[in-house]
Amino acid sequence: MRTPLLTSGRLLYLCYHLPLATFARSRREGGPWQQHLDGRGRRAMIAAARTLSPLAPPPSTAPEIFLLTGQRFWYQSAFCVHSLARHAPGGVRPVFVDDGSFDDSLAAEAQRLFPGARVQRAAETAAHLDAILPSTRFPTLRAQRLTYLHLRKLTDVHAGRSGWRLVLDSDMLFFRRPTALLDWLAAPDRPVHMLDVQDAYGYPAATLAELAGRPVPSLVNVGVCGFRSDTLDWEKLEFWTGRLLARHGTSYYLEQALVALLLAETPALRLPSADYRLLPDETECRAPTAALHHYVDLSKRGYFRYAWRHFSR
Repeated sequence: MRTPLLTSGRLLYLCYHLPLATFARSRREGGPWQQHLDGRGRRAMIAAARTLSPLAPPPSTAPEIFLLTGQRFWYQSAFCVHSLARHAPGGVRPVFVDDGSFDDSLAAEAQRLFPGARVQRAAETAAHLDAILPSTRFPTLRAQRLTYLHLRKLTDVHAGRSGWRLVLDSDMLFFRRPTALLDWLAAPDRPVHMLDVQDAYGYPAATLAELAGRPVPSLVNVGVCGFRSDTLDWEKLEFWTGRLLARHGTSYYLEQALVALLLAETPALRLPSADYRLLPDETECRAPTAALHHYVDLSKRGYFRYAWRHFSR
């Protein structure tokens, strides 16, 4: 017997839950007209990313930076790296970690814009993880990374690697020299992260403290996050992930919770929020004062309408 194409649950979702969620999101974002203006700015940014000038090849001694990206977020990744390179005198060497949507055309565009860049393709990563984090030993981590892409900023970048690695989110721009971050890249000696405006871990503080054996540090944000890869305990990360999911279910902030658990065990460099700004308001987006902006949630409006245009003049 053929399965019905439209089940009662699917019908309920399409006719009730989806319209309700769409209306709530529209209301939160200021209504259809404001969403239209945001969308127009985003489309202009996508078009502008195609006209960015190729960077000069960096020296082989330039530090690597890692971004998880693909077709959907490439324009943001391109602007992020381009803006950082303008303010990094020694250059940077981007490594674009394929989220599964890279093709040969996008890989060629990455090489055109960023000579010396490396693309870590999805098939390469999968083979590496099969050897380093086999599903038989790490079933929770391997299953979660398939549906929760943020986890790949840990597994796909750090598992089985050595040395210090810095991961940047794509939805960021650099407006002046990020001195503290560049100094860290030149001589890393401890993990690094930027600060949130509030704790956003997705799980109860008591559970996190129980798993860590102590309270986790406050205000951890993983828009900028660097670790020494060979110090990460994957058995512990597997255990933590399994316990969090079993007790409280999945969360959009699972990756941030896991990083907070890791940082409970070691001191970290906490980048000052005045220079590394999460959720910049419209005034800050129009006339940036911080070295870096990280555009989450409603700050996407200033990102799409104003901030990226500082790099198109």
